[in-house]
This record gives sequence, structure tokens and C-alpha cells, in this order.
Amino acid sequence: MMRKKDRNSETAKCGRRAEMFFAFYIAAVLMMTVFTAVCFAANDPLAVVNNLSSFIFSLIRAIGLILLGFGIMQVGLSLKSHDPSQRANGFLTLAGGIIITFTKEILNMITG
Repeated sequence: MMRKKDRNSETAKCGRRAEMFFAFYIAAVLMMTVFTAVCFAANDPLAVVNNLSSFIFSLIRAIGLILLGFGIMQVGLSLKSHDPSQRANGFLTLAGGIIITFTKEILNMITG
């Protein structure tokens, strides 16, 4: 059984560790805010929006390709196990992956 004096010393050690961690955290945040570089936007604001749009569409395309691969895997596994519900889910995932992969082209076709 711990004596009262031992518990107080353990609490004091824990408190000192927390204080040191908090001091380190404050120093790190202060250094990140003090040493930041000033950055300016490009001259053409439309170029920034277009770059952001292309970045977001490339992320969407990557997600679509992952879903496409997962759908192909599901269809292959369903053909092996002769499970019609898994096959239907695989084809739905495959179709969704194709639609998500070609979202930008579909939107360009709709908007003209």
C-alpha cells in the first residue's frame, strides 16, 4: 500500500511532466506563428480557382479509381462464390466508380 507521501510525490512528478509538455507545446506553437512566411495570391484570381478545381477533381478521380478497383474485385469474388447479391453490389460499385472517375468530364459535357 502506498503511503500518502509517496502519492504526493507521484502527483508532483506527473504535474511537472505536464507542465514541461505544456511549455514545449506553447513554444512550438509560438515558433510556428512567429516564423511563418507571408505569401500572396497570384495576379490572376481565376488561375487560383482553376488550380484548386483541378486539384479537387484529381482527388475525386483517385477515389473513383479506388472504387472502380474495389468493384472489379467484388464482381470477381462473386463469380467465384456464385453469390448473386454480392455480384449486384459489385456491379453497382463498379458503375459508381466509373461515374465518380469521370465526374469532371460529365460535368463539362452537361455545362457545355
